[in-house]
Amino acid sequence: MKENEIKLIALDLDGTTLNSNRKVTERTKKALEDAIAKGVIVIIATGRAYSALPEELFEIKGIKYILTSNGASVTNIVKDELIYSNCIDGAALESTVKVLRTYDFMMEVFVEGHAYVEKSIYDNINSMNFSERHKQYILDTRKTVEGLLDFALLHKELIENINVNFENQDDRSMMREVLGQLENVTLTTSFDHNLEIGGHTTSKANAIRMLCKELGISESQVMACGDSPNDIAMLKASGFPVAMGNAKDEVKSIAKFITKTNDEDGVALAIEQFVIQGANV
Repeated sequence: MKENEIKLIALDLDGTTLNSNRKVTERTKKALEDAIAKGVIVIIATGRAYSALPEELFEIKGIKYILTSNGASVTNIVKDELIYSNCIDGAALESTVKVLRTYDFMMEVFVEGHAYVEKSIYDNINSMNFSERHKQYILDTRKTVEGLLDFALLHKELIENINVNFENQDDRSMMREVLGQLENVTLTTSFDHNLEIGGHTTSKANAIRMLCKELGISESQVMACGDSPNDIAMLKASGFPVAMGNAKDEVKSIAKFITKTNDEDGVALAIEQFVIQGANV
């Protein structure tokens, strides 16, 4: 086996494996199944909560592991078993909630694979300055509670992620500074309208390192594909980082290969070229 032979593929979801209609194309599905048939392990590595995963992922033959909430959880979907958890520390969660209470932005809390939002915001989501696609995604994938931050404190050892959404960039920039002062959490983002708060050591990279160790695979044998800042740690930790054509410049700057966009089957192209056809990485 060549030292740099790709044995594991780690794929971001939104903006990467999914096209702009949030679908896996037939070409991408075939590329994934062809790679799996060659013995390559394919892992989905997303910022989404487990309950927000599209059903079609579970129809792709051979996918066994799905990493969710930016690496806070890894599930063996064949056994329906949570095999790894890296949540926000309870004390750090309390400090974070104390800060968030002073603001009135739309927040989401991820607990045990589910994403929760304040009921009043959910009920009035159509009045908010988000894209129609994002509004519908919230309606389709979020559960509601009254008193979201109190709910978070009640589950303070189980919080995978807190997602703060913004209707304008000025607020987002301001909150990046505020949240950046918090201790023992990570701050990242996967969309232009949000900031995502995770545990101190929570990342897609750390979750994939755990899997590599369990599976006996070197990180040099990992190909990772992504488009957003929450993918950067994962790409840096992989032997062959691939940026989407639609990726942020900071993501492209660390890639060994820039593929086509998510609307041009960029993931399929990279897998076909470097895994199926075996081009040198």
